[in-house]
Amino acid sequence: MKRSLLILFCLVWASSAMAQIRLGQSRYTSKPVDIMELNYSKPQTYRIAEIKAVGLTTLDETAILSLSGLKVDDRIEVPGDAISGALKKLWNQGIIGDVKILVTKVEGEDISLLLDLTERPRFSRVEFTGVNKTQEGELKDKVNIRGRVVREDVLNSSQRNIQKYFIDKGFLNTEVKVAQERDTTLPNSVKLRFDVDTKSKVKINEIRILGNEEIADSRVKKKLKKTKEHARVSVFKDVYSRLTDASASDIANTLTHTDSASKEDVQKYINKNFKLNFFAGSKYIPKEYRNDKDNVINFYQSKGFRDAKILADSVYNYDDDEINIDIDIEEGEKYYYRNIEFSGNFIHPDEVLAAKLGIQKGDVYDKEKLDKRLNYDPAKGDDVSSLYQDNGYLFFNIDPVEVNVVGDSIDMEMRIFEGPQVTVNSVSITGNERTSDHVVMREIRILPGQKFNRALLVRTIRELSQLGYFDPETINPDLRPNFEAATVDITFELEERPNDQIELSGGWGGFYGFVGTVGLVFNNFSIKNIGNFDKWDPLPVGDGQKLSLRVQANGRSFQNYSVSLTEPWFGGKKPNALSFSFNHSVQRQVDFYNANNFGNELGFFKITGATVGLSRRVTWPDDYFYVSNSLQFQIYEFDQFGTSFGLSYPTGRSNSITVNNTISRSNVDNPTFPRFGSNIILSTSFTPPYASLNKNLDSESSDEEKFKWLEYHKWMFDASIYTPLFGSNKFVASARAHMGFLGSYGNKIGMIPLERFVMGGDGMTFNNFALGQEIIGLRGYENQSITPGRDTRGTADPDPYGGIVYNKYVMELRFLVSPNPSATIFLLTFAEAGNNWGSYKDFNPYDLKKSAGVGARIFMPAFGLLGVDWGYGFDAIPGSTQRSGAQFHFTIGQQLR
Repeated sequence: MKRSLLILFCLVWASSAMAQIRLGQSRYTSKPVDIMELNYSKPQTYRIAEIKAVGLTTLDETAILSLSGLKVDDRIEVPGDAISGALKKLWNQGIIGDVKILVTKVEGEDISLLLDLTERPRFSRVEFTGVNKTQEGELKDKVNIRGRVVREDVLNSSQRNIQKYFIDKGFLNTEVKVAQERDTTLPNSVKLRFDVDTKSKVKINEIRILGNEEIADSRVKKKLKKTKEHARVSVFKDVYSRLTDASASDIANTLTHTDSASKEDVQKYINKNFKLNFFAGSKYIPKEYRNDKDNVINFYQSKGFRDAKILADSVYNYDDDEINIDIDIEEGEKYYYRNIEFSGNFIHPDEVLAAKLGIQKGDVYDKEKLDKRLNYDPAKGDDVSSLYQDNGYLFFNIDPVEVNVVGDSIDMEMRIFEGPQVTVNSVSITGNERTSDHVVMREIRILPGQKFNRALLVRTIRELSQLGYFDPETINPDLRPNFEAATVDITFELEERPNDQIELSGGWGGFYGFVGTVGLVFNNFSIKNIGNFDKWDPLPVGDGQKLSLRVQANGRSFQNYSVSLTEPWFGGKKPNALSFSFNHSVQRQVDFYNANNFGNELGFFKITGATVGLSRRVTWPDDYFYVSNSLQFQIYEFDQFGTSFGLSYPTGRSNSITVNNTISRSNVDNPTFPRFGSNIILSTSFTPPYASLNKNLDSESSDEEKFKWLEYHKWMFDASIYTPLFGSNKFVASARAHMGFLGSYGNKIGMIPLERFVMGGDGMTFNNFALGQEIIGLRGYENQSITPGRDTRGTADPDPYGGIVYNKYVMELRFLVSPNPSATIFLLTFAEAGNNWGSYKDFNPYDLKKSAGVGARIFMPAFGLLGVDWGYGFDAIPGSTQRSGAQFHFTIGQQLR
């Protein structure tokens, strides 16, 4: 009993001590206070006559008094709940280091209080050691504590954020220490330094799959998308280890052992010692690992193992910088569909729905496929929901229910709610700050007053992506349906991105002068806004017109000047693109060999041309087709240059009037990194048959007479198909075919020496300029190296330079590294083959120059597409017996044809 009373007395004493009420001679007043006026055994009620706060450096006194909850004229008991409550409120703010409530005066029922406070210091700045500049910038965003009060929870949270940042990069053993130092430049401030030791990056040594009998380890590991074993070929290390640990007799027995290993043993040995995933990271990130485990279960369920689950998994150290992962799987029974019935459907009969579902009795149970075929199949766009939602039934819903499970068979009932037909009430757009509303609205296929149509909604998203003005990854149609009124309001949420492009490259070449390219492409130009300076950014923008300006030079040897303007909606009602362009190019022969005439001009070749064209979208065979027609006039002028093309006259002039026609179809999902879809282009060029109209011309006429007006027809075909691989939106296969033919209208004047095909290299003309020709790239070979007549240029009797027929085939595997619209990056590996022939009798589609290699592309809106490729040519170029070998190629602003 005595012990209990003693404990109770101590608790009461401690509670009163925490109240921290101080009475007596205060350092803040010279007036003594009689301690006997306050009776602690019998609290008294007082009126607060005055209350002040001292000890503040950065905090506001009025705010602190307000936070305490005490104010003048309040009647409180002393001691009592009001005082202890005020202390608690101030402490809970986390900004006070120490607080005392002092009684400075007592006069009758009036009491004067003083809050004696000590502020916590604040962080003035943050520093890091052990990290690079890039990491420091990113960490400052994650540890944004400048100006905050120094508290342990803030420090601990910052340490955890830093550790998590490095754990997400594979540094699982990162240590972070915190050091504080008083900042003398600011009052009551502390500098904070985080000392970071990332240790070594932790890789995954081995992932063991346990309990799997039906599905092989390798197939399960492929579903661990972000959790991969590090690449290695350790068979030699394994053999060496076995030999060094074995005795001579063990080695002899092994060499004479004749038993064969089982297929399973060989497979396990290969899986353990050969890891060739050099392009995949090997980081352990807990969040990604959890997602990968879900991927494994989803994969099992797609193969019929409906009850599959992970019984246990463990992550443990293998050595200092490697870990192992064990995943124990219970596969369960493999299931099959038996009976599939539909209920609640009135518009479409069961037979139609079953045909659209595409799942038959006896098919393996596949939850993922079932969901796609019912709701949305992005690859086909043809599913059960499309029957309804393409016809206005926005509220359509289908719920697959397992109604019976017998052995390994499952009976399914598809419960359908059809709902009313919905009409589009309104369509609006947001986020188009630079682009005028009418430019966006004319691309929208789903319009007010129409029945809701999912296919048109998806098509609209594609069309907006193709404009190039908005980030394709963030285009979001916000649907707001009204069930009672059977209507829907649609808002397309857009995020603008810069898509004007600048091309800058070059330098100073001594007496050659400027060597390089300056190009500007304004993809959202507006003639109408020229007088509206609010719409200049930096030129007038908003109407979707395209203005292109380009100057290219290689010193005195070559200059090209071009300007073009395109109005994509000529007339404003239909997508009829009207374009104008002007081009002037000059290529000069400069003396590099004669010291007395070094650098002087020996001859030139000029082309001046103008083109007007009209392109329009057509609806047959489908509305992905475009038809383009243009009329082009060009002047070819030679001065001591014609023999370079195989002409008999060195100086003269040729002209051409060409009608160009193009039929194209494109339904790719993204112009920068297409994941699926195709591009098909057939283009033709025709000139009038001048030789047939001029009876004075024949094969005996001089070249100057025959080619005064160029007579030819040209056919070009390009096709590209894109297919996603491995169920991922990052791996894409691209197959392409290209071919071209140049023909004449008969044998009266023969084949013209201009407008021929020049093949080889990167497909660009910066270092090897070629006017009046079609440039075709073939990686792995030097620029223009696969070109008939190449070895006869400059001879007394040269052959015509360039081919009249070419074939080229390309296969690429692409991997998307970064989809960021400001810098889209992807890697690729390629194999391609092509050739170029100077006559149809030499044409052999099986005689192709082959190559393979790797490359990378980066698309930046300001510069367009930039690329580098390393290619290896397996064949010899014409005129050589040696393989072409390895070549580096650089591309700017184009995909290789």
